[in-house]
Amino acid sequence: METKNYDTIILGAGPAGLTAGIYLSRAKAKTLILDTGTVGGQLVLTHEIANYPGVESISGYQLSATMKKQAKSFGCDIKSNIKITELDLEQAIKSIAVNNKFIYKAPTVILATGGRSRMLNVSGEANFKGKGISYCATCDGDFFQDKEIIVVGGGNSALEEAVSLTTYASKVTILHEFDHFQAFEHAILEAKENPKIDFIMESRITKFSGSENLSKVTYKNQKTGELSEKEIDGVFIFIGYEANTEMLKDTGIELNKWNEIVANENLHTNIEGVFVAGDSRTKKYRQVTTAVADGTIAALEALQVIHAK
Repeated sequence: METKNYDTIILGAGPAGLTAGIYLSRAKAKTLILDTGTVGGQLVLTHEIANYPGVESISGYQLSATMKKQAKSFGCDIKSNIKITELDLEQAIKSIAVNNKFIYKAPTVILATGGRSRMLNVSGEANFKGKGISYCATCDGDFFQDKEIIVVGGGNSALEEAVSLTTYASKVTILHEFDHFQAFEHAILEAKENPKIDFIMESRITKFSGSENLSKVTYKNQKTGELSEKEIDGVFIFIGYEANTEMLKDTGIELNKWNEIVANENLHTNIEGVFVAGDSRTKKYRQVTTAVADGTIAALEALQVIHAK
């Protein structure tokens, strides 16, 4: 296999990885970004971003394309849609094999593998992602001004986001599979006292329907088995979050019980020379701006290691 050497290898080409690539390559560090999917990560699924500082409105695809262009302009190498076939992070010089053809080596690695919202995995869900189905109230709430929406879930996130979405929506229906919520009492009370919020309990969505955009859901009562249909403008799903860390489970990287990467405030992992940035790490808030901040910090920390060698 062909071997190539770099100062830093970044796993993940979402906003965290691309930002790290921009900072590192601009500082003249030889940098490689590897991604098993397309450049941009979850960002490309966002139809419009209206809360990115300094940019009034831009699509996720456009923002990621601009970040990619900027990184490449500074000399950053980017390879997407690849398969990582071997990963050795515990040595002083880390080694990553790709497609059983290339071995890339570097003294520093930034893990920016990102994450994904947990899906219901029912009929039509994949078709209407970004076309009526959302997993981020902060990102997409204002697109449902004066419209009727459903919020799926029964934890703190679901109830709190349902309340926040009443700022935009004319009506919010919380749909939950159990007869009780798994949230703090204050969150439950706030939702129940909001006049814009209704509840459908002990039910699960079984199908999403529509033409170009989502227009209807089918749901099943868990007790009776009865199927019902509801016309709707949008559905927000808050049933948990999954970090993209499957490839790291046998590498020595410390993960918490949710398989998120554990790191200190400077984004050092438990392995020297390995840093983390973005949605794959333990954190409360997951936004484009927080990912960009992580990418900046991880890059600056990696540069210190590089310059010390």
